[in-house]
Amino acid sequence: MNWKVVLVLLTCNVLFMSASYTMIIPFLPMYLTSELGVDDATVNLWSGVAFSVTFFVSAVMAPIWGRIADRKGKRLMAMRASLLISLSYFLGGIVTSPEQLVLVRIFQGFASGLWPMDLAIMTLYAPRERLGFSLGIMQGTLTAGGVVGPLLGGVLAEAFGMRASFYIGGLALFINFLAFTFIIKEPPMPQDATPLTREEQNPWHLWRIPILRTMMIVSTLAQMVTFILMPVITTYIKYLAGDMENIVLVAGVVFSLGGIAGAMSAPLWGIFGTRRSYFVAMCLAMSCAGTMLALQGIPKTLLPFAAMQFGVGLFLAGIQPSLNAVIAQHTPAQLKGSVFGMLFAAQQVGGVTGPLLGGVVATYLGMHYLFPTAGSILLVLAVFVWWRYIMRGHAPA
Repeated sequence: MNWKVVLVLLTCNVLFMSASYTMIIPFLPMYLTSELGVDDATVNLWSGVAFSVTFFVSAVMAPIWGRIADRKGKRLMAMRASLLISLSYFLGGIVTSPEQLVLVRIFQGFASGLWPMDLAIMTLYAPRERLGFSLGIMQGTLTAGGVVGPLLGGVLAEAFGMRASFYIGGLALFINFLAFTFIIKEPPMPQDATPLTREEQNPWHLWRIPILRTMMIVSTLAQMVTFILMPVITTYIKYLAGDMENIVLVAGVVFSLGGIAGAMSAPLWGIFGTRRSYFVAMCLAMSCAGTMLALQGIPKTLLPFAAMQFGVGLFLAGIQPSLNAVIAQHTPAQLKGSVFGMLFAAQQVGGVTGPLLGGVVATYLGMHYLFPTAGSILLVLAVFVWWRYIMRGHAPA
């Protein structure tokens, strides 16, 4: 298949996947109270359990699915993930108790693994000189889905009830399953791929490769920064807005500005990385995002905060495409499924620890300290990557 056709198909796939997920997740507390009979005193507990359990299970399963993908086929694993996640959304729409919802979320974690398969397939199809652009497009689409999803979920909930969001999400993932089944083909192995030794065939061998190990750690910490502000960002926006009318709508718009900016800039970061080096793009993105985050806690009014939220999104979008491209370039074609499965597991760890760290900092130091904390982590990462792979000239070819 032509790589451009594959990119278009996978971009639609990622949009359906991301929008389906985000049109449900933000409304889990409301779903628990309005549909499943959970009282206000325990809704936060049930919501936290239902949210986090999927992260834990998917972090365990992702490397396993990645290893199976390298043996049985990445397309087959993408079909599996699409179909099972589709089923999990349908089940989520028919549950009648919070315990059943938690079980469904556990099953969803078991079913996960579509995003790493999308990445693995694209990195095998894309020409080397178009890898950054392709990954940037997919990352931007992932971010765009995160903006579209909550808006669509709110409209569906208002018009048809909250269960409709689960059914629509399930239908979107089933369409993805059909695309992988009847249109997208298994990516071919590069003709110059060298046979791997028995030791190299073990996916844990990837963890012993210094650059891959480092990039996975950096990706985990970068993902953690992305999620640090999640527990309190809307509360902080309400604090800045004061007595403004339609505060829920305003908070949603301000929150989505970062996603809109990221969807716009991610492909450009991919192109920049291809031309100037993915390490340079990574360091520049982390430096600018870290600086912007550190300063974002200074404004006392909503407008400058919103402008900085847009700026943070512009720069954050350059981190993951560069990381993905570096990892893809230094992984044997036979182990692309394994490496992106391990990367997804690492990012899930960041997705769990980020909100926990954010909650601790906000509780004991205050919400204002979240911004310099997140910014400092990114700045330290930028200095480390610059020192190790650029200043010392140790960036592999």
